[in-house]
Amino acid sequence: MTITDAFLALSARTGRFTYGAPRAYTLAEDGTRLLLLRSTGSEDPVDRLHLLDTATGEERLVADPAALLPGRSGRRDDLPAVERRLRERTRLVAAGIGSYAATADLAVAVFTLDGRLFRTDTTTGSSDELPVAGPAFDPRPDATGQRVAYVTEEAGHGTALYVTPGLDPLSPADGARWGVAEFAAAEELGRARGHWWRPDGGALLAARVDESALPRRHFADPAHPGEAPEDFAYPQAGGPNADVQLWVLGLDGSRTRLHWDADAHPYLCAASWASDHEVLLTVADRLQQNVLLLSADPATGLTRELSRTTDEFWVDDLPGTPARLPGGRLLTAYDTPQARGLALDGKPLDTTGLQIRRVVGRLHGRLLCETGQGDPADQHVHLVDPDGGAPEPLTTGPGVHSALAAADTLLLIAAGPGGIRRTVRRTTRGADGRDGPELPLTDLSAALPYPVRPQFARVTDRELPSAVVYPRDHVPGRRLPVLLDVYGGPGYQAVATEPRRWQLRQWWADQGFAVVTTDNRGTPFVSPDFTRAIFRRFSRAALDDQVDALHALAAHHPDLDLRRVGVRGWSYGGYFAALAVLRRPDVFHAACAGAPPTDFRLYDTAYTERYLGLPQDNPEGYAGDCLLTDAPGLTRPLLLIHGLADDNVHPAHTLLLSQALTAAGRPHAVLPLPGVTHMTPDGMNEQLAQAELAFLRDALG
Repeated sequence: MTITDAFLALSARTGRFTYGAPRAYTLAEDGTRLLLLRSTGSEDPVDRLHLLDTATGEERLVADPAALLPGRSGRRDDLPAVERRLRERTRLVAAGIGSYAATADLAVAVFTLDGRLFRTDTTTGSSDELPVAGPAFDPRPDATGQRVAYVTEEAGHGTALYVTPGLDPLSPADGARWGVAEFAAAEELGRARGHWWRPDGGALLAARVDESALPRRHFADPAHPGEAPEDFAYPQAGGPNADVQLWVLGLDGSRTRLHWDADAHPYLCAASWASDHEVLLTVADRLQQNVLLLSADPATGLTRELSRTTDEFWVDDLPGTPARLPGGRLLTAYDTPQARGLALDGKPLDTTGLQIRRVVGRLHGRLLCETGQGDPADQHVHLVDPDGGAPEPLTTGPGVHSALAAADTLLLIAAGPGGIRRTVRRTTRGADGRDGPELPLTDLSAALPYPVRPQFARVTDRELPSAVVYPRDHVPGRRLPVLLDVYGGPGYQAVATEPRRWQLRQWWADQGFAVVTTDNRGTPFVSPDFTRAIFRRFSRAALDDQVDALHALAAHHPDLDLRRVGVRGWSYGGYFAALAVLRRPDVFHAACAGAPPTDFRLYDTAYTERYLGLPQDNPEGYAGDCLLTDAPGLTRPLLLIHGLADDNVHPAHTLLLSQALTAAGRPHAVLPLPGVTHMTPDGMNEQLAQAELAFLRDALG
C-alpha cells in the first residue's frame, strides 16, 4: 500500500518524528560524560553512538555502524532470533545501534550489529570486532572493559552465556536458556536482562530459564509458504510459567545457585550486585500481591528477606523501588487509596500532593523522582529528601518532564506544548552561587508539523482525564462525527501533554472528525484506587467510563455528533474497540480493532493474572471479558486488523473472533498483515491509518 497523504508519508519517513532525536542516555558515574544514541538526521533511521562532555558541551561520534559494517542492511530479519524477541518485548525499533552497555566511567562501550560483537574505546573512538561463538546478543563489559559477557543461541531452544576472550561457554550445556530474560519478565515485569557482572569481574550472576513446561506458539508466514514456521514458548494464563533460577558463575568454574522459595514467589522482577559479597533480588508471588526484596550471599546461595510489600489487589510496580540506599536504609513504595508515595524503613516520606511515578536516581543525597502533581496529564521532576523536608520541584509548567542524574550532573527532558527540550547541567554551585550552564543536547529530528491544542478536561464524577481535538479549520456550529481514539488498559496513559502523541490525532481530526481520548479507570497515574477499579474484571469499568465521558464531553462540546461515533485502538485499545461495538451499539457505530486480545484466557500469565486472577479462580471474570460469545450480537461495521507475526497478542485472537462472527452470520472485515509484529514498524502505522480512514468514512457516512 502506497502512502499518499503528505503528513502520513512524512511521519513514516521520519520514524514518527523520532529519527535524529537523542535517546538511550548513560551518564558516567562521576557525571562528567554522557553517552547517547542519535542518527544523522530526520530521515535517517541508523542510530550511532555519541559521547558528550557535560562541562563543555563538546560532542563526538564514537561508533558508526556505517563505518563498521559498510553496506549493512539493518533489516530486522538479520538479527538473532533472541534479539528480535527482546526488541519486541521492549518496543525497540532501531536500524543501527539498538542498545549498548558501558563501563561505569564510559571509557568502553559494547554493542552488537546483526549478531556481531563490537567494543569501542570512547576516548579514541576506535572500535574492534570481537570473536564470538555464534550470533551475539546483549553484551555487557566487566568493570575494566577487557572482558565482555554475551549470549548466543544454542541448538534447540537453549541459549548459552559466553565471556570474551574465549570460545567456551560459561554456562552449563543443559538445554536451558542462560543469561536472558524470559517472556513474562521482559514483557510484563520490567526486567529485560538476564546476566550481571560481579563488581570485581570474577563472576557473573546469571538467570537460568527452563521453558520446557510451557506450551509453544507457532508462526507461519502465509505470504511465504515455503518457509518453515517459527515457534517459541508462551506462558498462557492459568498454565505453567518458566522455571527461573539465579546462579553465580565464576570465571574459575565455580557455580552457586541462589535459593529462595520459588514455589511461593516464582517471578524474578529484578537482580543486581550490591557488592562483591551481596546480591539483591526482588521476587513476587504469582498474583503479584506480595513482593519481596531479598539479600543473597553469593558464596552460599542463602537469602534473607529485607522488605515485603503486600496489597490485597496487586502490588503495582514503582520503578526504582524496592531499593537499598547508602547506609543500608530500605526504600519501598507506600500507597494510599489516593496517592503513590515512598517509605524509608517503613516510615512514609513527605510527598504530600505528589503521585510518585519513578525513582530515577539520587542527586546531592536526595531522591530524584518523576512525579504527578495536580493534573495527571503532566509529569514533573522533584527532589525528595529521605531525611525529611518538603519535596523540591525541579520543573514547572505543563508538559511531561523526565530526568537522569549521576554525581552532580542532571539531565532534564521537557516535552510540552512548546516542543521537546533536552538539557544537561552540572548542579554543584560555583563561586557565584549558581549552577553550571544548561547545555542543550543536539536534536536533528523533524519539527512537529502540527501545533496541536487538545482541549483537556476532567469529566464525570470520577474525574476522568479526557481531551478533544478539532480540525484546524473547524468552524463552531458545524457538527462533526466523533472518533474515539482509545487505549484504556493498564500501564499506559493516553491523555498526556507530551506533544508527539497528538500529531496523528490532529491528522485524524483534519480528516473531518472530532477526536476524543479518555483515560478510563484502570489506567495509571490518577490514583491507586482509580487504577484498581478493574480488579477481576476489565471490561465493565472501561466501557462505562468511556460511554460516560463521551456524553459528558458532548454536553460541553455541542459540535460532537453522537449519532456518528467511530472507535479505533490497538492492542488493549483494539480489544476496547471491538468490545464497544459488540456491547454498546447504541453508542458506538463503527470500530477498527487492531491486534485485540479477544479472549484473555489465551493471553500471558504475568499481565492477565495480575488483574483477573487465575482463570480457574475467576471463571466469571474471564468469561465476562471474553468477546467471542458476543459475536452473534454484532450489528455495526467492524474491521479487525492483526499482524500475523505478532508474538505478544497472537493472531489467533482475531481469527477466533472472526470465526465466531462468521459462524453467527455477522458481516465484518479482516485485514491480515503478513510478517508484521505487534509494533507495526516501517511505516505500517501510517498505511493502516489510510485503511482505517476509508473504512470509517464508508461506515459513518
